[in-house]
Amino acid sequence: MRKEDELLRKKSPVNIRNKKASFEFFFIDTYTAGIVLTGTEIKSIRMGKASLVDAFCYIHNGEVWVKGMNVSPYFYGSYNNHESKRDRKLLLTKREIYKLQEASKQPGYTIVPILVFIDDKGRAKVDIALARGKKEYDKRQTLKEKEDRREMDRAVKHF
Repeated sequence: MRKEDELLRKKSPVNIRNKKASFEFFFIDTYTAGIVLTGTEIKSIRMGKASLVDAFCYIHNGEVWVKGMNVSPYFYGSYNNHESKRDRKLLLTKREIYKLQEASKQPGYTIVPILVFIDDKGRAKVDIALARGKKEYDKRQTLKEKEDRREMDRAVKHF
């Protein structure tokens, strides 16, 4: 990821992360995709009322869809409010979709959403990753590394 892209994600007013995904999967490759939303959905996301827990992506008829992403109904919405857990279409190039489709056919690989953010033009974007599932011993190793980093930070803080 380029430095400008990282800076954009950090200064975004909305950063909705899928923390569980980094624990469950190794990220092989990441992509940034636009997302097709209705009026009340984008308003809810701008308020930070979305969740990526248990969300995943799939490819159907040459289109990438995110399933299980929860966008809470807009508080000030009327009877035209959106459905909270509907499938939402992601916008990627044909080349990116083809790469994802070929890679996800391999056993153990899947596509997971990592982050929802608002870009500098006010549009909602989703970072998705081609991911491979971790085994139990990989998860234990990740926890051990995280604990070691915490201990080192504590030791540096005291001295």
